[in-house]
Amino acid sequence: MTVKRVYSQNADYQRFEVLKSNRSKRYHYRQFFVEGVRNINTALQNGWHICSFLYTPDKPLSDWAKGLLSSIHTDVNYELSGPLMAKLSGKSDTSELMAIAAMRPDTPDQLKLSENPLLMLFDRPSNRGNLGTMIRSCDALGADGLILTGHGVDLYDPEVVGASMGSFFNLPVIRLADNQSLFDYLNALKSRFPTFQTVGTTAHRQHPLYAAPLDGPLLLMVGNETEGLSRTFKESCDLLVTIPMAEQGAASSFNVACAASILLYEAVRQRTVTAPSPPEAP
Repeated sequence: MTVKRVYSQNADYQRFEVLKSNRSKRYHYRQFFVEGVRNINTALQNGWHICSFLYTPDKPLSDWAKGLLSSIHTDVNYELSGPLMAKLSGKSDTSELMAIAAMRPDTPDQLKLSENPLLMLFDRPSNRGNLGTMIRSCDALGADGLILTGHGVDLYDPEVVGASMGSFFNLPVIRLADNQSLFDYLNALKSRFPTFQTVGTTAHRQHPLYAAPLDGPLLLMVGNETEGLSRTFKESCDLLVTIPMAEQGAASSFNVACAASILLYEAVRQRTVTAPSPPEAP
């Protein structure tokens, strides 16, 4: 395996920095920065291509790190000085191993649908933590995938990846740049699944969530943290639902990541209730 030594802030090091901080450079290289044991392990378990590992010889490596360096095929690995690793790391206790991973294509065929698909759409996300948390919730509750629409925070931002707690690498997430691509995909889903429906969210008192039929093939839509779901998407939905809130409460809405979790949980609950029970043993 090729190993390059980086002991100054040379062109290689500057590339590592822009992969962390510069959205346009990430897409130029089609690579992104990964830090954290859980993130790296989950990426490898799910077949993501690791282009490079970054480490320092200034302190002993754990058996975990040594094992990955010796067993995982990469394009090239980089040996950095301790101070450069510390400067690059986003943690107070510098990570012993960091990685550069290759992006995956944004195509609907990345979404491997179940027989009764459950999808989530997030329109124009504006907060990195919310996006990472939503990815984690979708993964935890068994969604088939997440679709991102409109201009928003970068999916591959290190803060998004970190907030997902490893779920980023397990849950298929695609970005659809224009509305027509989304509507074409939804039409294809409705042809494939005749009972497929799209359900959007609104803060106005409309159909309460608990009364909505969510046990069939489904796409749930949530919108931008400030502006909500766009008018175009609202008008395209088969149904708009509201999460009922306590009359005496001061809050007028949920955080979007919390709202998405509640929507997903209700859909999963309905599917569990309506799912046929396994036959009893003779």
